[in-house]
Formats: sequence, structure tokens, C-alpha cells
Amino acid sequence: MEIYKELNTDASKEFEKLLNSQLSKNKIEEGKIIEGVVTKITEKFVFLFIDGLKSEPLLDINELKTLKLSENINIGEKISVLLEKIEDKNGEVLVSALKAQKIKGWYELEKAFENNQPINGKITSKCKGGVIVEHIETGSLMFCPGSQISDSPMKDISHLMNEPQKFALIKLDKIRGNACVSRRQIISSSKKEDKAKIIEKYKVGDIIKNAVVKGYSNFGCFFNVNNEIDCLVHLQEISYSRVNHPDEIFNIGEKHDLLVITVDKEKLQVGCSIKKLSPDPFEHISNYELNKPYKVKVVKLMDFGAFCELEPGLSTLLHSSELSWTKKNPSAKKMFKVNDEIDCVITEIDKEKRRVAISHKLTKQSPYEAIEKNHPEQSTIEGTISSINDYAIYLKLDGYDIDAFLHCNDLTYAKNAEEELNKFKKEDKLKVKILEIKKDQQKVRVGLKQMQPDPFDYFKDKKINDTLTVTVISSDNKGLVVKPEGCEMEFIIKKSQIAISASDARPSRFVGSERIDAAISEIDLSKRKVSLSIKLLEELNNAKAIKEHSSPLSGKNLPFSSLSDKLEKKEKK
Repeated sequence: MEIYKELNTDASKEFEKLLNSQLSKNKIEEGKIIEGVVTKITEKFVFLFIDGLKSEPLLDINELKTLKLSENINIGEKISVLLEKIEDKNGEVLVSALKAQKIKGWYELEKAFENNQPINGKITSKCKGGVIVEHIETGSLMFCPGSQISDSPMKDISHLMNEPQKFALIKLDKIRGNACVSRRQIISSSKKEDKAKIIEKYKVGDIIKNAVVKGYSNFGCFFNVNNEIDCLVHLQEISYSRVNHPDEIFNIGEKHDLLVITVDKEKLQVGCSIKKLSPDPFEHISNYELNKPYKVKVVKLMDFGAFCELEPGLSTLLHSSELSWTKKNPSAKKMFKVNDEIDCVITEIDKEKRRVAISHKLTKQSPYEAIEKNHPEQSTIEGTISSINDYAIYLKLDGYDIDAFLHCNDLTYAKNAEEELNKFKKEDKLKVKILEIKKDQQKVRVGLKQMQPDPFDYFKDKKINDTLTVTVISSDNKGLVVKPEGCEMEFIIKKSQIAISASDARPSRFVGSERIDAAISEIDLSKRKVSLSIKLLEELNNAKAIKEHSSPLSGKNLPFSSLSDKLEKKEKK
């Protein structure tokens, strides 16, 4: 090998010129589309010559079959391929004709999208939500939503399959390489000018004769008018009566007259009404009066009540709160059936809002008014226990559909009200006194202990500082539980009220059943409150003794706890 040290010679310059001219023919870069010449064709591969590569790349014959080029390809022809890798791990060149065509097709789609031009395509298959469309020129696959296939509902699209037709590009995602097309837009654009001329024919107030029922949905019914335009009659414009679905009234192919109520020239839509061609039944509302009973027909049951008709087309609302006097959460679905005729009273007529409210419970006397009349407060009544909770009893009053409230504190005058509650069970019969009736709140409160003499009457003739003889029931660290003789009630004498001396104020001194005297330290008949104190009685006795047996000054230095002992010694002397 000869090493050229001198680069300015004629031979070196000629070599440099030849080398530069050869490399400038093709710029070889990965990711670009280049053309290759077919040099050899086998069963599995096609050999290509690409100027500038050190080896011939192999093209899988299956790619050409996919592109439908395998039958027409010959040696010497040129094929566009995408250069994926100049050299892989095996030292081979990787190319793809399929990817090259997709990229070229994407460039074509981008150009059509930017220029807002339609493209040629054909529907090749169905998929979830629509169909797959193939771009005829490049073979690129695109998605067409079901709503964009046609401007009218189509149940069968078999006649559109594999047929070349125009599509409009409506969305292009360059990052994901997805394209979305619309056949409907092409059809609509061609019809738009014609439709605008048709819309000009119609005005609000026009009557369309013999419109044909074409289809319906949950929100209305579609009519075909003279085979040139479709009109919508909204659900609320079908009838003055309540309509759940158009199929309750119409059948496909029927003919009906329509009244034009709206014309939208921008959206090219005509709105129509059927009910406005007949008299408005609400005009007859003057024939009905408030607070009078009428027969109504149940037409629809809801969770919040029922819709009824005073007459065909004149709807009213029967709210669940107007179903029953006593049931807390009444259900119209459990009480009535569709087409039932029931008695109701009109409670409200709003002509501006075209609203009529009715009540079923007002057709019957309020049980709370009846019980107030027949069993006023402080009267007695019998009932059956319907339910019991942790703090009260609910009593079903005889002769009334009312559950009266009986609180546990109204069971007994004793303080163990909760223990008393456990003595009762469901279906027990009780005779009680009515304590309170609230018609507006629909409540009745009753009491059981009020049927017995009030043990608190024992204190009616008592006053503060009066002495009572009590029996000790029990004792604990807090004090004594005592019961006055002749009284059914128990009271607590606190530890601090047992004696003046702290050493004597010990509840443990008492074992029970002792009879002792105590003074009334507090009494309030309105609050039913009485407090007893042994300490107060001792203080009263000390004050009396000082007053009777000593000078006014002698009591100042005497310890009250030992006063009785000193007075006894003085008397002996």
C-alpha cells in the first residue's frame, strides 16, 4: 500500500475528486425513505441495490404481498423503502416497504387535512364504535365513528362495504399516527345548500299535513316531511297528557299533522308540535275548585309520589307527603297502581306555572284532629305496644292509626326508668294518659306513670327545715340512699350532708335499715326536686340548744360537734 505524504500531486487530487463525487450521489441516513433497484427475486426475499450502502438489503416478500406488489414486481424496477438501520447486530441492512408506504400515506393525509380536502377511501371492516376506512391511494387505515357514517340512522351498511367513496378528515393525531374521518360530513355538505332552500319554505305557525313517523327516541319522535326534511317533535310537545315514550302513541309509518313552532336557519332544523293543534285542557282548570274532592286517574308512579289526571291531558302531582297522615315515608308504588282511580283534594292551582297539586290524605279526617276531639289532653286511652327502642315505647292507640310516644321517664316515678322499660314487650296492652297532642307536628305523647298517684304529693305540705324520719336503704362512698317513711320515693343524702364533723360523716357507719332523722334542705315542687340533710338537722338542733341553754355570747367558742355532751355535764352539776 502506498502512503501519500504529498497531497498536492495530480494523482491525489484526482482521487479526492472521484471520492467526493461518489459520496455526494446518495445521502444515506436512517429513518429516511430511499429508492432501491430490484436485483434478484426469490420465494422469500427481494434483493435491492441502494447506491451508497456496503451491502444489498433484503426485503421480505410478504411485505410486497401486503402491498399487492409481489405479482407485478420485476428485476430492475424501483421500490421505495424506509431505511430502518444501516447495520444491525448481524451486519445487515434493515429496510421496510410497508412502513415507507405508511409514511408517504401519512404525508398525503396531512396535506389533505391542512387544505381541508376530501380523500378517497373505502370501508373495509366494522369495529367497536364504528368502521375501519382504507385510504385508496396509500392504503393507510383510518377510523370512522358510527355516528359519522351517514346523516340518518342506518341499521345496515353492507351496501357501503368496499365501495370507493369520499371522506372528510376530521381529526389527525400526528403523535399517535391516528386519523379519524367522516362520511356524514361529505353527505351533509352536499345537502346543506339544498336543505337551506327547503328550510326557507317553513315559518312558525305553519301546519304540515301528513308527516310520516320515521323513528323515535327517549326525547321525542322524528317525522319525515315530503321526503325532503326530517322534523323533531319533542316528548313534551306530543300530548298534554304525560307520555313516557313516543312508542306508546306512534307507530313507524303513521301519518300525523304537525304545527311548526321553531325554525332554526343556522342549524337547519324545524321543530314541531302535535299537542298545540288541539285545545289546551288547562283552560278547563276554572271548572275545578280548591279544597274540594275529585276523582283522579293515576298515570305514572314515581319515588316521590304519583302523576295523576283530573281529565285527559290535565296532569296533577300527588306528592308522597300528601299520601298519608300517619306513615312517615309512604310509597305511592305500594299504595296504587297505574290507571287506578282515587279520591283527592286540590290544594294548589298555579296558572302561571301550569301546575296543580293534590292531596289524598285530605279526603280523610286527620286522626290527630279526631283524637283531640274525642280524647283531649289528660284523658285516658288504651293501646298496643308496636315497637320499643332504648329510651321509649311506641303505642298503637286503639281506634286510631297513630303511634303515640311514651318516653321511659313517663313509665314510673322511680329513678330506674331504664329498668322499668325492660319489663315491657311488643304487643303488650297499656292504659295511658294523653299528655300532649301536636297536630301540626303530627305527634301524640302519652304517659303511664300519670295513671298512678304522684308520690311527690307527699311533699305538698312540707317546707325547708322540716324534719323527716327516713330508713337507710344502702350506703356507698358517695353517701346514703334513704326512703322517707310513708313515701315511695328514694333520695340520696350526700356524704358532706351526713354530719357536721368530718370524722362522723362516714357512710360506712350505716349498714342499712337504720331509722334516722333528716331535715329538708331544699324543696321545689315545680321541678320535682327535694334534698335531705342530717347535717342541717344537727345544726338546727345546736342552734336551738344554744338559744335555750346558753347566753347569746357563749356559743361563739363552742365546738358544735361536742355541744350536746357539754350541755349534759352542765345540767348534772
